[in-house]
Amino acid sequence: MPEPAPAPPRPNRHKMVLLTWVGIWPTITGVLWLVLPPLLAHFPLPVVTLIVTALVVPLMGYVVMPFLTARCRDWLHR
Repeated sequence: MPEPAPAPPRPNRHKMVLLTWVGIWPTITGVLWLVLPPLLAHFPLPVVTLIVTALVVPLMGYVVMPFLTARCRDWLHR
């Protein structure tokens, strides 16, 4: 039975923080631009924040960060 390949090294934490910011700023901006005006007219700010974060967190976890980490893989592991 062949040995499993070793796991790749973890990316530098500072690079991951920067990449997360690069992904989260436009994601939050887009979500706020789309949903904030109609929501603020009907709900208090804590409910709006709940709705915005319920949209942003899955987008970041399943769409934005996988896309960015795949595109920046070489840079992340330098």
